[in-house]
Amino acid sequence: MSDLQPKPSVLFVCVHNAGRSQMAGAFLTHLSQGRVEVRSAGSAPADAVNPAAVEAMAEVGIDMSTETPKILTMEAVQASDVVITMGCGDTCPIFPGKRYLDWKLDDPAGQGVEAVRPIRDEIEQRVHDLLSELLLH
Repeated sequence: MSDLQPKPSVLFVCVHNAGRSQMAGAFLTHLSQGRVEVRSAGSAPADAVNPAAVEAMAEVGIDMSTETPKILTMEAVQASDVVITMGCGDTCPIFPGKRYLDWKLDDPAGQGVEAVRPIRDEIEQRVHDLLSELLLH
């Protein structure tokens, strides 16, 4: 990828921006090593990131302890090439020319770390697949 090529950008969206979208954003940031611009947001952000999600990510060497849920903005959607929704349904604005993916994942809200691990692992696999696709183009 040349320096003239803009970095692909991805926005992960779920309702609370406290679990799934945070884990997906953290994995993509970690795995892309700066080659992808990563955002995450929620249509109704929680007050804090899910502690079980933070713990599950720490187990695989990724620190999310300083992340905070962010509100979904039109600007974030417009600035992204790929928008990946995770259970936010119709609350995510649709813009022509954007690529939308909907990842069906269990919601880790209120779950312990044991329940979050399989969700984390599925997100990691999907992020690996997405990354290889983004960097091939």
